Amino acid sequence: MTIRNGSWELDVLPATGASIAGGRVCTTDGVWRDLLRPTRRTVLGEPEKCSSFPMVPWSNRISDGVLPFGGRSFQLQRNGADGTAIHGAARHAAWSVVERAESRVVLELDTTELIGINFPWKFRAQITYALTGDRLTVGTSLRNIDVEPFPAGFGHHPYLQRTLTPVGGASPLTPGQPVLQVPAHQGYSLVNAIPSGPAGQVPRRADFRVARPLGSAFVDDVLTAWEPGAPVRISYEDLGVNIDLHADPVFAHLVVYAPRKRSYFAVEPVTNVNNGFSLHAAGIPGTGVFVLDPGEERSGAFTMTLRT
Repeated sequence: MTIRNGSWELDVLPATGASIAGGRVCTTDGVWRDLLRPTRRTVLGEPEKCSSFPMVPWSNRISDGVLPFGGRSFQLQRNGADGTAIHGAARHAAWSVVERAESRVVLELDTTELIGINFPWKFRAQITYALTGDRLTVGTSLRNIDVEPFPAGFGHHPYLQRTLTPVGGASPLTPGQPVLQVPAHQGYSLVNAIPSGPAGQVPRRADFRVARPLGSAFVDDVLTAWEPGAPVRISYEDLGVNIDLHADPVFAHLVVYAPRKRSYFAVEPVTNVNNGFSLHAAGIPGTGVFVLDPGEERSGAFTMTLRT
């Protein structure tokens, strides 16, 4: 299904984990351009090859798939290529459409009767995609529908184009260099994408506090201490286009991922740091993990605003 207005078009895949298959914006020259990495028709059933996907009820990795909580330890399926449990437990499930309009859709996943969900507790989640003027809003809510507390988090994984190519046009041979500004003042020391302790200095490769071109270096880092009210800004200077990303405070972390020699990169608003459950269990502060009591819900939204 596609929701749209005069500035945005968003292709939504309820049956593929509430993923997004395409995200396009209309620039001042009247041309529709791919902002999010378009999804090939042959891989519409594979969320990690889509334009974007939600991560519920945690984001990024759990080391060795081991989830400690309340003095117990739960072994999750190690479904990441690196032997971790990765990107939550909901991206391979079919979500229900509970509300739909021309520029808004609300999707829901209730795991009460689902078998094989890679999480020890039952939860209900909703994702809202809404277009208002130049703004895309992505809302997430997560409710504990189990009989005991559990730790949780959520996030979203948008793949952004390095070059705003007209829809249907060929990608340039050389990846573009959008200018990125990320007002996050702390980062983590990572080994194989897993932090060993609390946040500290921002790694140089991921330091975009002063706006600079994305560059060609490999980046896969978790940042935090996001300056309140300040947006992440992605600037496509050749077109005079900026994308401003704001997020509610529950999104305490941001993952910046820039693979080498690819036409895309990712800026991911997330609540928790990688392997946050283990750090939380060890008493390390600032993990972004929250605990939901039975019946309790946590929600938050981020926005992407087109500015020309």
